[in-house]
Amino acid sequence: MTFVGCTMAEAEEKEPVSMEESTDESEEDESEEEPKLKYERLTNGVSEILQKDVASCMTVHEKFLALGTHYGKVYLLDVQGNITQKFDVVQVCGLYSGEEFHETFDCPIKIVAVHPQFVKSPCKQFVTGGKKLLLYDKNWMNRWKPSVLHEGEGNIRNVKWRGHLIAWANNMGVKILDMISKQRITNVPRDNISLRPDMYPCSLCWKDNLTLIIGWGNSVKICSVKERHASEMRDLPSRYVEIVFQFETEFYISGLAPLCDQLVILSYVKEISEKTETECCARPRLDIIQPLPESCEEISSDALTVRGFQENECRDYHLEYSEGESLFYIISPRDVVVAKERDQDDHIDWLLEKKKYEEALMAAEISQKTIKKHKILDIGLAYINHLMEKRDYDLAARKCQKILGKNTDLWEFEVYKFKEIGQLKAISPYLPRRDPILKPLIYEMVLHEFLESDYEGFATLIKEWPGDLYNNAIIVQTVVDHLKKDPQNRTLLRTLAELYTYDQRYGKALEIYLTLRHKDVFQLIHKHNLFSSIRDKIVLLMDFDSEKAVDMLLDNEAKISIDKVVEELENRPELQHVYLHKLFKRDHHKGQRYHEKQISLYAEYDRPNLLPFLRDSTHCPLEKALEICQQRNFVEETVYLLSRMGNSRSALKMIMEELHDVDKAIEFAKEQDDGELWEDLILYSIDKPPFITGLLNNIGTHVYPILLIHRIKEGMEIPNLRDSLVKILQDYNLQILLREGCKKILVADSLSLLKKMHRTQMKGVLVDEENICESCLSPILPSDASKSFSVVVFHCRHMFHKDCLPVPNTAFPVQFCNICSAKHRGPGSAILEMKK
Repeated sequence: MTFVGCTMAEAEEKEPVSMEESTDESEEDESEEEPKLKYERLTNGVSEILQKDVASCMTVHEKFLALGTHYGKVYLLDVQGNITQKFDVVQVCGLYSGEEFHETFDCPIKIVAVHPQFVKSPCKQFVTGGKKLLLYDKNWMNRWKPSVLHEGEGNIRNVKWRGHLIAWANNMGVKILDMISKQRITNVPRDNISLRPDMYPCSLCWKDNLTLIIGWGNSVKICSVKERHASEMRDLPSRYVEIVFQFETEFYISGLAPLCDQLVILSYVKEISEKTETECCARPRLDIIQPLPESCEEISSDALTVRGFQENECRDYHLEYSEGESLFYIISPRDVVVAKERDQDDHIDWLLEKKKYEEALMAAEISQKTIKKHKILDIGLAYINHLMEKRDYDLAARKCQKILGKNTDLWEFEVYKFKEIGQLKAISPYLPRRDPILKPLIYEMVLHEFLESDYEGFATLIKEWPGDLYNNAIIVQTVVDHLKKDPQNRTLLRTLAELYTYDQRYGKALEIYLTLRHKDVFQLIHKHNLFSSIRDKIVLLMDFDSEKAVDMLLDNEAKISIDKVVEELENRPELQHVYLHKLFKRDHHKGQRYHEKQISLYAEYDRPNLLPFLRDSTHCPLEKALEICQQRNFVEETVYLLSRMGNSRSALKMIMEELHDVDKAIEFAKEQDDGELWEDLILYSIDKPPFITGLLNNIGTHVYPILLIHRIKEGMEIPNLRDSLVKILQDYNLQILLREGCKKILVADSLSLLKKMHRTQMKGVLVDEENICESCLSPILPSDASKSFSVVVFHCRHMFHKDCLPVPNTAFPVQFCNICSAKHRGPGSAILEMKK
């Protein structure tokens, strides 16, 4: 590794000036915009040097720093500013190699540049600037041979070497030399020639191997080195320079450096003093600028309080940077300040300073693997404290869930803080209930707070919290004590029932629920199988919700018998009816012993369902039912019972005399289908014209209408007689048409089946050795095929030897199968007679 250093060891040395030290590195903007950089002063060895000497220049390497002073000294420093080596004259020497050579120059040297490839290897070339730009090459005798690259345009003010390109600035402008072709490829003149180049020197830096940034006065140019097209060569260099960005700044430039696609500019600032109203030196500024095609955008700007800034000039400031680490060194005569890009820890610091705790917490969570200074928990606790100071207790309590996590000690500490300020209610919804679980005292303390001021809130917590979080007996006793003051408080009673349930004291809980007529009573009974506890509370359950109670009792018949339920409801017949009715709907036979009782219950409480019950029940005593219905003059039910008991004529008479409903009478006669009933109906109706109309309209299909018409007295006015007679004729015609249609269908079906039978009978029948004679049971075919034989096969597939069949009657020669005739299955006639 090689270092090249130089200082201003000339007669123009400055006298040391006494300066007042400031402890501030920067003055932060009062706005909400976060700064991009952070600053710290290099102390240790640097402070020791600058107490006696003045810094004139500095170069930066990733592993060390080299600081030159006005007294001609060069100090090697580590990155913390500690002195590692010291040189008294300008030298070229190996720092980490075994080289033991140096060169002393016989003239003042202001600028030295070394090729970057020699930073980590022995140096073979470097350039110096003074009146001339000299290139030194090491020859085979290990001596330095100088050659002039440029002269005649004043002092060389700055030199920067990158790749194969050397850029330098003199009094006239900036030049770039291509070391490959040994040609100068551009000359960029300085803009403001009114500024003294020694007082406002040019700043140069290479962004990359082909991009040079020039800062001079208040002008910035970004130049790009490009390859010239072959057709444009002629006598021109192979490369040319294009200015891609150009803009002016508000202040004079003392140094610049690249930062990704942006620029870092160190500016020298002058301002008008408020006291003397004269121009004076202000603090230098470090700006981050975004270049634009014809202008620029300021990203950030920091005013730096360096030591002795009041007496510095533009040439006294320098900006150096370390490419790999984005470190920027601001050098002034009495101070060296390091600017760094702010990391996530710095970002979180700024957010905390601005009291943006939510954003700070989020940033810490995202970068928890990279932050070194901050802990998520500490930020979270600070956030909670901040919210509590703002009296945003609900949000503070909500954040506890996320921030405190499973740390029970922190949870308990925060709960006590909420208690101290009287805000236990705020944190109650967010207390952990599982993994972790806090000490029972914590939960009891919260419940006590609610019990003293908010019964509804207390009830909500009891319902939501598992019963094992707190000492149930203590809470029960506390609630009981409160009920002594307010015994009818339904909220406390309901909550006490829940506490009894948690404590498995279900009997007490059930009593309270029944007293309150609470909807959860049935759920409690089912869940904890409390049927033995409700055997004497059936009436209370039925009074509360008869539908749910009956369903529950019927679903658990094995636990509470039908007889027990009926017995408990004996003094409440209306409830007894509800139970027995639903039992009957489920099963017509289970409650048969109570069917006689149900007749009276239906008659008293539910007459609409009495007739369906009488129809569906097979265990109902008809005499008893008839007696009850007659006593209550229930005509429809009485008619049904009379007809069911076989007394249809009395039933019909009751319909006609009590109901006067001819349609119902006709419907009843149709159901019974009894000729005598029709006769009674006609006799009763013959002197009642409306009844005659009804009969004429409805009996056409059951009774021959002429029988009724002949009995009508002459001269009797019958309503709608014509329409009734027309309907009779239409009904008669309809019957004729139906008969004719049925006849046609029957004939067609008969013919179709006859044809099918004929086709079937015409088919042949297989006869082989396996078939036997159904009479003699011997094989149907003879064993000797040469002998003659005769076989008869019937359509029923039975086979006989002809000799085995009886001789047919001469009067009716058709033969029938003896087997089928004997079984009355219909005789089959012979279809085939085989002979040989």
